Amino acid sequence: MAVSTGQGEEEVMSTINITPFTDVLLVLLIIFIILASITKEPTLPDAKNTQKVHPSQIVVLIDEKNQVQIGSTTVNEMQAKEQFAQLVKTTGSGLKTVIIKANPKASFGTILRVMDAAKSADLTTFGLANHIEGLPPGQTGG
Repeated sequence: MAVSTGQGEEEVMSTINITPFTDVLLVLLIIFIILASITKEPTLPDAKNTQKVHPSQIVVLIDEKNQVQIGSTTVNEMQAKEQFAQLVKTTGSGLKTVIIKANPKASFGTILRVMDAAKSADLTTFGLANHIEGLPPGQTGG
């Protein structure tokens, strides 16, 4: 036979059960992981320029095959330093700005080496040309 103490109250449980809370958090985590893998990265807008390139600046074109065109002369990366020096000498050091128009598939290293060649010829200001709104693609408004 069971013996009763005469008190009808049960002891109150003083701990909190966090198992259901943990289950809900894990389900939410799985949902967020699945959603993150499904969603696509947003497309970046094209950069638009409101100012045109001034004709008195040195314009450098770099195509997808990393061929460098300085002004109207096509050179390789090694000849770029001499070409910049010749342009500075011809213009009497009046030009200090170089505008670089590079194809998005061009190597970033090529762009940096061309900038370094321009710096060695004392050309200190750089700009990156992009598409001007209202012009056909491929034209930068020079």
